[in-house]
Amino acid sequence: MQNNKLSIAGMLFFLFFINSYAFPQKTFNIWPGAAPGSENWKQQEETIKNTPVGTVVVNVLTPTLTAYLPDKSKATGTAVIIAPGGACIALAMKSTDQLATSLREKGIAAFILKYRLKEKKEQGIPKDLNEDTACQYGIADAVQSIKFVRAHALEWGISKIGILGFSAGGMIASEAMMEKDTTARPDFAALIYGAPFASMPVIPSKLPPIFMCWAQDDEIAATTMERFYKALISAGHKPEVHIFNAGGHAFAAKKQGTSSDHWADILNYWMQAEGFARKE
Repeated sequence: MQNNKLSIAGMLFFLFFINSYAFPQKTFNIWPGAAPGSENWKQQEETIKNTPVGTVVVNVLTPTLTAYLPDKSKATGTAVIIAPGGACIALAMKSTDQLATSLREKGIAAFILKYRLKEKKEQGIPKDLNEDTACQYGIADAVQSIKFVRAHALEWGISKIGILGFSAGGMIASEAMMEKDTTARPDFAALIYGAPFASMPVIPSKLPPIFMCWAQDDEIAATTMERFYKALISAGHKPEVHIFNAGGHAFAAKKQGTSSDHWADILNYWMQAEGFARKE
């Protein structure tokens, strides 16, 4: 009897060990050497935990991708690069971590992009913040991240690469989607309460499939999202759009009892319809 108990205990430990390491996360530098344009930066990256919005990263000098690769038996061949929000002065990581884990469980490879941020020298959001200027490094890193994943696509069993961004990450994703080099564009894009916040870019005549969602009571991004949506329609595009009646800004990171709680399910249904996710 004692031997049986030991055997069972050993088996449970083994299963725990396997589950703990079945999905190892690896982090990759996306640029060979120093990222262009920030070679002379000197700041030290800092991770701040337990803020009102969860873990926040500031002063990013070296842009990276953290891979959440699914088990090969479940892999769909689709990858999603996730760009966090934070007004391009910080990176709010809670939404990205939650989504990456969920996508991996569905057989989709997720890559969290930690893009460059200029040194933060004051508390809060600067009054003179210009997103076009602040996000330029993040946009370059997003385009490079797509190239990086494509370069490893055969190794990782990936055939389709999408990009998803929250808030300022949505602006970064939208610019990567419209990259002048068409070969560097993603196969699809999802803009979650984020699009061009400052000047409106010239919208190309051909773009990959686009998913957009925001809440009507979002005082930060609703106007921006509506403006970009109308611009896309005027340019001949037909994005998938979901406008929740409530949820505010950054609803992806919290449960509020509103329909916006189910934004990720709606995204998954759209990805299934477009052939980017396995139908359930």
